[in-house]
Amino acid sequence: MAKDAEKGTWKEFMWNPRTRELLGRTASSWGLILLFYLVFYIFLAGMFALTMYVMLQTLDDHKPTWQDRLATPGMMIRPKGLEALEIIYNTQKTESWDLYAQALDKFLGPYNNSIQTQKNDVCDPDKYNFQNDMDEVKNNPKRSCQFNRTLLEDCSGINDRYYGYQEGAPCIIIKLNRVIGLLPGKDGMAPSVKCGAKRYKIGKDEWREDNDKIGEVQYFPPNGTFNLMYYPYYGKKAQVNYSQPLVAIKFLNITTNEDVNIECKIISNNIPVGSERDKFAGRVSFKLRIDTV
Repeated sequence: MAKDAEKGTWKEFMWNPRTRELLGRTASSWGLILLFYLVFYIFLAGMFALTMYVMLQTLDDHKPTWQDRLATPGMMIRPKGLEALEIIYNTQKTESWDLYAQALDKFLGPYNNSIQTQKNDVCDPDKYNFQNDMDEVKNNPKRSCQFNRTLLEDCSGINDRYYGYQEGAPCIIIKLNRVIGLLPGKDGMAPSVKCGAKRYKIGKDEWREDNDKIGEVQYFPPNGTFNLMYYPYYGKKAQVNYSQPLVAIKFLNITTNEDVNIECKIISNNIPVGSERDKFAGRVSFKLRIDTV
């Protein structure tokens, strides 16, 4: 009997035909609850939409409203190794270095003179290319300066389609990361790249540098400079055709059949030296090994 009474109680809770209650509530009660939650969530959605609308009114489509600008921009090399910043190949094995040449061809494709002439302008060198807005009138899209592939001369891949890799005198391309509004030099002094031996640890208190292994180095453009006319950078949307300036380094007689640890740094009179905790701040390190046997 107790089981039948308990079963009857549950059945009445689910649906009571006498009081016409579903789960203990009448239709009007359920209607009021559903109406409350409907109004409540519509109010929350409206508050969210209003907040997003107000926030979006403070944003500029062409540049960030707030920018935590890096004091020292990062650097990177091309070509890159498959797993790390290592360039290792054998001059006798075409397949080991042809991959690097193809990567440079792809990277430098947008810098072809014909493309640069079509998309970008000839600018006055050795001075910043300021393009200010006129009060509320936005000066967009902003012009970009030509960086022609031929400026890299022996490392352009035009006269030597193998970029020196076949003969054991490889070219490495250096690029400085884009930072909106960066002015990388003052008093008309353009920043430049300097490559040398990296200091690395071989024991508890013992360090080594490969100064005697690097040999002669050539820079393209001359002195490895990033001309001031390519700065400031105004952002991807404001400066749609922007071409980053590049510096090419050609190692003419680097020691072969040995690992050579190299570090390239940005030299500027207003960019501070990067922190030891950030190995890409204002510098980039890589290993170069050219086997000949």
